[in-house]
Amino acid sequence: MASSKGFLGRGEHKSIQTDRVILTLGPAEEVDLVRGIYQAFVHQGYSEREIAADLNQRGLPTDLGRPWTRGTVHQILINEKYVGDNVWNRRSFKLKKKRVQNDPEMWIRSPDAFVAVVERELFEAAKTIISARSFRLSDEEMLQSLRKLYQQRGLLSGIVIDECEGMPSSSAYSSRFGSLLRAYGLVGFTPDRDYRYVEINRELRKLHPEIVREVLDGLRAAGSDAWQDLQTDRVIVNGEFSLSVVVARCVETPTGLLRWHLRFDTSLAPDITIVVRMDSANRAPFDYYLFPRIDMLSEKLRLGEENTLELDAYRFDGLELLYDIATPIPLGEAA
Repeated sequence: MASSKGFLGRGEHKSIQTDRVILTLGPAEEVDLVRGIYQAFVHQGYSEREIAADLNQRGLPTDLGRPWTRGTVHQILINEKYVGDNVWNRRSFKLKKKRVQNDPEMWIRSPDAFVAVVERELFEAAKTIISARSFRLSDEEMLQSLRKLYQQRGLLSGIVIDECEGMPSSSAYSSRFGSLLRAYGLVGFTPDRDYRYVEINRELRKLHPEIVREVLDGLRAAGSDAWQDLQTDRVIVNGEFSLSVVVARCVETPTGLLRWHLRFDTSLAPDITIVVRMDSANRAPFDYYLFPRIDMLSEKLRLGEENTLELDAYRFDGLELLYDIATPIPLGEAA
Protein backbone atom coordinates (compact mmCIF):
# COMPACT_ATOMS: atom_id res chain seq x y z
CA MET A 1 0.00 0.00 0.00
CA ALA A 2 1.27 3.48 -0.87
CA SER A 3 2.33 5.62 2.04
CA SER A 4 0.61 8.89 2.90
CA LYS A 5 2.50 12.12 2.19
CA GLY A 6 0.23 14.16 4.43
CA PHE A 7 -3.15 15.82 4.64
CA LEU A 8 -4.48 18.63 2.46
CA GLY A 9 -6.17 21.54 4.21
CA ARG A 10 -9.15 23.48 2.89
CA GLY A 11 -8.24 25.20 -0.38
CA GLU A 12 -5.01 23.22 -0.78
CA HIS A 13 -4.28 21.14 -3.87
CA LYS A 14 -1.81 18.39 -4.58
CA SER A 15 1.45 19.76 -5.98
CA ILE A 16 2.45 16.76 -8.07
CA GLN A 17 0.36 15.44 -10.94
CA THR A 18 1.09 11.78 -10.18
CA ASP A 19 -0.01 12.07 -6.56
CA ARG A 20 -3.31 10.44 -5.64
CA VAL A 21 -5.85 12.14 -3.37
CA ILE A 22 -8.54 10.28 -1.43
CA LEU A 23 -11.07 11.37 1.16
CA THR A 24 -10.65 10.01 4.69
CA LEU A 25 -12.77 10.27 7.81
CA GLY A 26 -12.40 13.50 9.75
CA PRO A 27 -12.26 13.98 13.53
CA ALA A 28 -14.57 11.66 15.49
CA GLU A 29 -16.70 14.53 16.79
CA GLU A 30 -17.37 15.78 13.24
CA VAL A 31 -18.24 12.28 12.04
CA ASP A 32 -20.68 11.90 14.94
CA LEU A 33 -22.23 15.28 14.13
CA VAL A 34 -22.91 14.28 10.50
CA ARG A 35 -24.37 10.96 11.59
CA GLY A 36 -26.53 12.80 14.12
CA ILE A 37 -27.91 15.05 11.36
CA TYR A 38 -28.99 12.03 9.34
CA GLN A 39 -30.51 10.32 12.37
CA ALA A 40 -32.48 13.44 13.34
CA PHE A 41 -33.76 13.92 9.77
CA VAL A 42 -34.72 10.30 9.05
CA HIS A 43 -35.62 8.74 12.39
CA GLN A 44 -36.77 11.72 14.45
CA GLY A 45 -38.53 13.61 11.65
CA TYR A 46 -36.80 16.97 12.16
CA SER A 47 -36.60 19.38 9.23
CA GLU A 48 -33.34 20.91 8.03
CA ARG A 49 -34.22 24.22 9.68
CA GLU A 50 -35.02 22.53 13.01
CA ILE A 51 -31.73 20.62 12.90
CA ALA A 52 -29.82 23.84 12.14
CA ALA A 53 -31.51 25.62 15.06
CA ASP A 54 -30.61 22.78 17.41
CA LEU A 55 -26.95 22.75 16.33
CA ASN A 56 -26.69 26.52 16.75
CA GLN A 57 -28.32 26.36 20.19
CA ARG A 58 -25.73 23.76 21.22
CA GLY A 59 -22.93 26.06 20.03
CA LEU A 60 -21.69 23.72 17.31
CA PRO A 61 -20.47 25.69 14.24
CA THR A 62 -19.99 24.38 10.72
CA ASP A 63 -16.55 23.35 9.44
CA LEU A 64 -16.09 26.98 8.35
CA GLY A 65 -16.84 28.24 11.85
CA ARG A 66 -20.22 29.67 10.79
CA PRO A 67 -23.75 29.15 12.15
CA TRP A 68 -25.80 26.37 10.61
CA THR A 69 -28.61 27.19 8.17
CA ARG A 70 -31.30 25.17 6.44
CA GLY A 71 -29.15 25.13 3.32
CA THR A 72 -25.94 23.88 4.95
CA VAL A 73 -27.83 21.03 6.62
CA HIS A 74 -29.53 20.16 3.34
CA GLN A 75 -26.21 20.04 1.49
CA ILE A 76 -24.95 17.43 3.95
CA LEU A 77 -28.08 15.34 3.44
CA ILE A 78 -27.64 15.20 -0.36
CA ASN A 79 -23.83 14.87 -0.57
CA GLU A 80 -23.04 11.38 -1.87
CA LYS A 81 -19.51 11.49 -0.48
CA TYR A 82 -20.97 10.86 2.98
CA VAL A 83 -22.12 7.43 1.80
CA GLY A 84 -18.68 6.78 0.27
CA ASP A 85 -19.53 7.36 -3.41
CA ASN A 86 -17.50 9.51 -5.79
CA VAL A 87 -19.41 11.20 -8.63
CA TRP A 88 -17.85 12.60 -11.82
CA ASN A 89 -19.04 14.13 -15.07
CA ARG A 90 -21.64 16.37 -13.45
CA ARG A 91 -20.42 19.05 -15.86
CA SER A 92 -18.78 19.04 -19.27
CA PHE A 93 -17.72 21.52 -21.90
CA LYS A 94 -16.43 22.03 -25.40
CA LEU A 95 -13.61 24.40 -26.24
CA LYS A 96 -14.78 28.03 -26.29
CA LYS A 97 -18.24 26.92 -25.17
CA LYS A 98 -20.00 27.35 -21.85
CA ARG A 99 -19.77 24.66 -19.24
CA VAL A 100 -23.01 22.71 -19.01
CA GLN A 101 -24.61 20.67 -16.26
CA ASN A 102 -25.00 17.09 -17.48
CA ASP A 103 -28.17 15.12 -16.94
CA PRO A 104 -27.95 12.77 -13.92
CA GLU A 105 -27.99 9.70 -16.19
CA MET A 106 -24.67 10.93 -17.65
CA TRP A 107 -22.99 11.11 -14.25
CA ILE A 108 -20.29 8.54 -13.53
CA ARG A 109 -20.38 6.99 -10.07
CA SER A 110 -17.74 5.01 -8.23
CA PRO A 111 -19.53 3.31 -5.31
CA ASP A 112 -17.65 2.83 -2.06
CA ALA A 113 -14.69 4.91 -3.25
CA PHE A 114 -14.24 6.33 0.27
CA VAL A 115 -14.91 5.18 3.81
CA ALA A 116 -18.60 5.92 4.40
CA VAL A 117 -19.68 8.27 7.17
CA VAL A 118 -23.30 7.05 7.15
CA GLU A 119 -24.86 3.73 6.21
CA ARG A 120 -26.26 3.47 2.69
CA GLU A 121 -29.75 2.61 3.98
CA LEU A 122 -29.79 5.81 6.04
CA PHE A 123 -28.56 7.93 3.13
CA GLU A 124 -31.16 6.46 0.76
CA ALA A 125 -33.92 7.06 3.33
CA ALA A 126 -32.94 10.76 3.55
CA LYS A 127 -32.89 10.96 -0.25
CA THR A 128 -36.38 9.46 -0.45
CA ILE A 129 -37.77 11.96 2.06
CA ILE A 130 -36.29 14.90 0.15
CA SER A 131 -37.53 13.62 -3.22
CA ALA A 132 -41.06 13.06 -1.89
CA ARG A 133 -41.42 16.73 -0.98
CA SER A 134 -41.49 17.81 -4.64
CA PHE A 135 -43.18 14.71 -6.05
CA ARG A 136 -46.68 16.20 -5.83
CA LEU A 137 -45.71 19.46 -7.58
CA SER A 138 -46.07 19.93 -11.32
CA ASP A 139 -43.25 21.35 -13.43
CA GLU A 140 -45.05 24.70 -13.68
CA GLU A 141 -45.61 24.88 -9.92
CA MET A 142 -41.93 24.28 -9.31
CA LEU A 143 -40.98 26.92 -11.85
CA GLN A 144 -43.42 29.41 -10.35
CA SER A 145 -41.72 29.02 -6.98
CA LEU A 146 -38.29 29.39 -8.57
CA ARG A 147 -39.38 32.44 -10.58
CA LYS A 148 -40.79 34.11 -7.46
CA LEU A 149 -37.56 33.43 -5.57
CA TYR A 150 -35.54 34.94 -8.43
CA GLN A 151 -37.70 38.07 -8.40
CA GLN A 152 -37.23 38.41 -4.65
CA ARG A 153 -33.49 37.76 -4.49
CA GLY A 154 -32.29 38.92 -7.90
CA LEU A 155 -30.12 35.82 -8.31
CA LEU A 156 -30.27 32.06 -7.93
CA SER A 157 -27.91 29.38 -6.69
CA GLY A 158 -28.16 25.99 -5.06
CA ILE A 159 -27.66 27.39 -1.58
CA VAL A 160 -30.16 30.26 -2.19
CA ILE A 161 -32.79 27.67 -3.16
CA ASP A 162 -32.00 25.37 -0.25
CA GLU A 163 -32.20 28.23 2.26
CA CYS A 164 -35.80 29.00 1.25
CA GLU A 165 -38.43 27.30 3.41
CA GLY A 166 -41.24 25.67 1.46
CA MET A 167 -39.23 25.46 -1.78
CA PRO A 168 -38.29 22.19 -3.45
CA SER A 169 -34.59 21.53 -2.96
CA SER A 170 -31.91 22.40 -5.50
CA SER A 171 -31.40 18.67 -6.08
CA ALA A 172 -35.12 18.33 -6.87
CA TYR A 173 -34.85 21.06 -9.54
CA SER A 174 -31.74 19.44 -10.97
CA SER A 175 -33.44 16.05 -11.11
CA ARG A 176 -36.74 17.35 -12.52
CA PHE A 177 -35.30 19.62 -15.24
CA GLY A 178 -32.03 17.83 -15.99
CA SER A 179 -29.82 20.49 -14.41
CA LEU A 180 -30.00 23.63 -12.33
CA LEU A 181 -28.80 25.68 -15.30
CA ARG A 182 -31.75 24.46 -17.35
CA ALA A 183 -34.17 25.37 -14.57
CA TYR A 184 -32.52 28.79 -14.29
CA GLY A 185 -33.00 29.39 -18.00
CA LEU A 186 -36.70 28.52 -17.81
CA VAL A 187 -37.26 31.35 -15.32
CA GLY A 188 -35.04 33.84 -17.16
CA PHE A 189 -31.94 33.72 -14.96
CA THR A 190 -28.46 33.57 -16.54
CA PRO A 191 -25.50 33.17 -14.17
CA ASP A 192 -22.70 35.72 -14.58
CA ARG A 193 -19.96 33.13 -14.29
CA ASP A 194 -17.87 32.47 -17.38
CA TYR A 195 -18.13 28.74 -18.02
CA ARG A 196 -15.53 28.56 -20.82
CA TYR A 197 -12.64 27.77 -18.53
CA VAL A 198 -13.36 24.67 -16.50
CA GLU A 199 -11.26 22.22 -14.64
CA ILE A 200 -10.54 19.20 -16.87
CA ASN A 201 -7.81 17.69 -14.73
CA ARG A 202 -10.08 14.73 -13.97
CA GLU A 203 -9.92 13.62 -17.61
CA LEU A 204 -6.17 14.14 -17.71
CA ARG A 205 -5.73 12.11 -14.53
CA LYS A 206 -7.59 9.30 -16.27
CA LEU A 207 -5.36 9.74 -19.34
CA HIS A 208 -2.08 9.64 -17.39
CA PRO A 209 -2.06 5.86 -16.67
CA GLU A 210 -3.06 5.18 -20.28
CA ILE A 211 -0.04 7.12 -21.55
CA VAL A 212 2.23 5.31 -19.07
CA ARG A 213 0.95 1.99 -20.41
CA GLU A 214 1.62 3.16 -23.98
CA VAL A 215 5.19 4.06 -23.02
CA LEU A 216 5.66 0.66 -21.39
CA ASP A 217 4.26 -1.10 -24.46
CA GLY A 218 6.47 0.94 -26.81
CA LEU A 219 9.62 0.21 -24.81
CA ARG A 220 8.87 -3.51 -24.58
CA ALA A 221 8.00 -3.74 -28.28
CA ALA A 222 11.43 -2.26 -29.06
CA GLY A 223 13.15 -4.90 -26.93
CA SER A 224 13.61 -3.09 -23.61
CA ASP A 225 12.81 -4.55 -20.21
CA ALA A 226 10.48 -1.94 -18.67
CA TRP A 227 8.25 -1.94 -15.62
CA GLN A 228 6.40 0.60 -13.50
CA ASP A 229 7.30 1.41 -9.91
CA LEU A 230 3.82 1.61 -8.39
CA GLN A 231 5.06 3.63 -5.41
CA THR A 232 6.32 6.53 -7.54
CA ASP A 233 4.72 5.88 -10.98
CA ARG A 234 8.22 6.01 -12.49
CA VAL A 235 9.05 3.66 -15.35
CA ILE A 236 12.29 1.71 -14.87
CA VAL A 237 14.03 0.79 -18.12
CA ASN A 238 16.47 -2.14 -18.31
CA GLY A 239 17.30 -1.56 -14.66
CA GLU A 240 19.47 1.34 -15.85
CA PHE A 241 17.44 4.56 -15.88
CA SER A 242 14.00 5.87 -14.93
CA LEU A 243 11.27 7.83 -16.72
CA SER A 244 8.47 9.99 -15.39
CA VAL A 245 5.42 11.07 -17.40
CA VAL A 246 3.85 14.53 -17.00
CA VAL A 247 0.67 15.43 -18.88
CA ALA A 248 0.52 19.17 -19.65
CA ARG A 249 -2.95 20.72 -19.93
CA CYS A 250 -3.44 23.31 -22.68
CA VAL A 251 -4.85 26.65 -21.50
CA GLU A 252 -6.06 29.43 -23.76
CA THR A 253 -5.27 32.95 -22.57
CA PRO A 254 -7.82 35.79 -22.88
CA THR A 255 -5.92 36.95 -25.99
CA GLY A 256 -6.28 33.56 -27.69
CA LEU A 257 -2.72 32.29 -27.13
CA LEU A 258 -2.10 28.71 -26.03
CA ARG A 259 0.00 27.96 -22.96
CA TRP A 260 1.15 24.83 -21.15
CA HIS A 261 2.18 25.20 -17.49
CA LEU A 262 4.33 22.38 -16.15
CA ARG A 263 5.17 21.34 -12.61
CA PHE A 264 7.88 18.72 -12.04
CA ASP A 265 8.31 16.49 -9.03
CA THR A 266 12.02 16.91 -8.46
CA SER A 267 11.82 14.63 -5.43
CA LEU A 268 11.26 11.66 -7.77
CA ALA A 269 14.53 12.49 -9.54
CA PRO A 270 13.73 10.64 -12.79
CA ASP A 271 16.54 10.44 -15.31
CA ILE A 272 14.19 11.55 -18.09
CA THR A 273 10.86 13.37 -17.81
CA ILE A 274 8.42 12.84 -20.67
CA VAL A 275 6.19 15.90 -21.02
CA VAL A 276 3.05 15.17 -23.02
CA ARG A 277 1.61 18.42 -24.40
CA MET A 278 -2.12 18.11 -24.98
CA ASP A 279 -3.82 19.66 -27.99
CA SER A 280 -6.00 22.77 -27.73
CA ALA A 281 -9.07 20.65 -26.90
CA ASN A 282 -7.16 18.62 -24.29
CA ARG A 283 -8.34 15.45 -26.00
CA ALA A 284 -5.14 13.98 -27.44
CA PRO A 285 -1.34 14.45 -27.22
CA PHE A 286 -0.02 17.24 -29.44
CA ASP A 287 3.71 16.60 -29.09
CA TYR A 288 6.33 15.44 -26.56
CA TYR A 289 9.29 16.93 -24.72
CA LEU A 290 12.04 14.73 -23.30
CA PHE A 291 13.89 16.54 -20.50
CA PRO A 292 17.00 14.90 -19.00
CA ARG A 293 17.41 15.36 -15.26
CA ILE A 294 20.73 17.14 -15.73
CA ASP A 295 18.95 19.93 -17.61
CA MET A 296 16.01 20.33 -15.21
CA LEU A 297 16.67 23.74 -13.72
CA SER A 298 13.40 24.36 -11.87
CA GLU A 299 10.20 22.71 -10.68
CA LYS A 300 8.04 24.89 -12.96
CA LEU A 301 8.13 25.63 -16.66
CA ARG A 302 5.84 27.40 -19.11
CA LEU A 303 5.62 26.43 -22.77
CA GLY A 304 3.98 28.44 -25.52
CA GLU A 305 3.08 27.76 -29.11
CA GLU A 306 6.56 28.99 -30.06
CA ASN A 307 9.53 28.47 -27.74
CA THR A 308 13.25 29.11 -27.69
CA LEU A 309 15.64 26.85 -29.56
CA GLU A 310 16.99 25.68 -26.21
CA LEU A 311 13.56 24.29 -25.28
CA ASP A 312 12.56 23.02 -28.71
CA ALA A 313 15.75 20.95 -28.83
CA TYR A 314 13.86 18.59 -26.52
CA ARG A 315 10.65 18.53 -28.60
CA PHE A 316 9.55 15.46 -30.60
CA ASP A 317 6.45 14.52 -32.55
CA GLY A 318 6.52 10.99 -31.12
CA LEU A 319 8.47 8.73 -28.76
CA GLU A 320 10.09 6.44 -31.35
CA LEU A 321 13.56 7.93 -30.73
CA LEU A 322 13.24 7.23 -27.02
CA TYR A 323 12.27 3.62 -27.70
CA ASP A 324 15.20 3.19 -30.10
CA ILE A 325 17.92 4.60 -27.87
CA ALA A 326 16.60 2.63 -24.87
CA THR A 327 16.89 -0.70 -26.71
CA PRO A 328 19.75 -2.73 -25.22
CA ILE A 329 22.47 -3.81 -27.64
CA PRO A 330 23.97 -7.32 -27.24
CA LEU A 331 27.68 -7.30 -26.41
CA GLY A 332 28.56 -9.13 -29.60
CA GLU A 333 27.00 -6.44 -31.75
CA ALA A 334 28.59 -3.67 -29.71
CA ALA A 335 32.03 -5.19 -30.32
